[in-house]
Amino acid sequence: MREDKHPGTLFIVATPIGNLEDITLRALKVLREVDLIAAEDTRKTRKLLSAYEIHKPLISLYDQVEKQKSPVIISHIAGGKDVAYVSEAGTPGISDPGYQLINAAIRESIRVVPVPGPSAVIAALSASGLPMSSFVFSGFLPSQAAKRKKHLESLRNEMRTVIVYESPQRAIDSLADMLAILGNRRIVFARELTKIHEEIIRGCLESVLDRLRSRGADIKGEITIVLEGAEGRLSEITDEEIIRKFSELGSDANLSTRDKISLVSEKTGLPRSRVYKLISSLD
Repeated sequence: MREDKHPGTLFIVATPIGNLEDITLRALKVLREVDLIAAEDTRKTRKLLSAYEIHKPLISLYDQVEKQKSPVIISHIAGGKDVAYVSEAGTPGISDPGYQLINAAIRESIRVVPVPGPSAVIAALSASGLPMSSFVFSGFLPSQAAKRKKHLESLRNEMRTVIVYESPQRAIDSLADMLAILGNRRIVFARELTKIHEEIIRGCLESVLDRLRSRGADIKGEITIVLEGAEGRLSEITDEEIIRKFSELGSDANLSTRDKISLVSEKTGLPRSRVYKLISSLD
């Protein structure tokens, strides 16, 4: 692509998350014109390139080797070659490899050019029906139960819409943890987005969990979960629910009224002043 010996360019190219027709015209142009394509999964990338009759040399760059192999790719670019990096699907670096390579290029003053396109995060959010003006993407939930619960605790009072990835093997356990820790807020369970068996389930956490449990082990594919933020959840908490949670602590003689109010505030995410005002009015 380049005849001079000036440094080339690193193109960060988003590729389809399922439907091959989601590739952009610009992405196809870049993939046809670069000298080399670095790919997280060369087998999947070959299928994409073959579908569009693109024939370029490939080099593998996945998570476990990204740090060690990035200098090799940087040396190609420094020598004047243009390189495109693609992850297995979607936008590189978004819970996928790419971070190490991009930073290595920046350190060498190499031009890094984004070629935007498909992303499961944006696809799920756009069809969710939940607030989109401000959101948080929290990546894959931790696989270990204790770490997952701790991570969900950190999101309890997050006001913005929250998006996470999860594996089908852990989906039920993760949703159960969300219900216990975050409350019965609205959720969107998006599976196999843009693929033949695409499924988007909307509802409260409890109802979605019951629906998925009724399937047994029959949950497959890539999963993106969109959760209502605490702002929406807090607006739905009734006085009756606050009183019920306070009453549930009544049998614990070791807790003072102040302790119980603080605990209810922590469990619901509501301001302590609201809980205090309501409980005081009952006297």
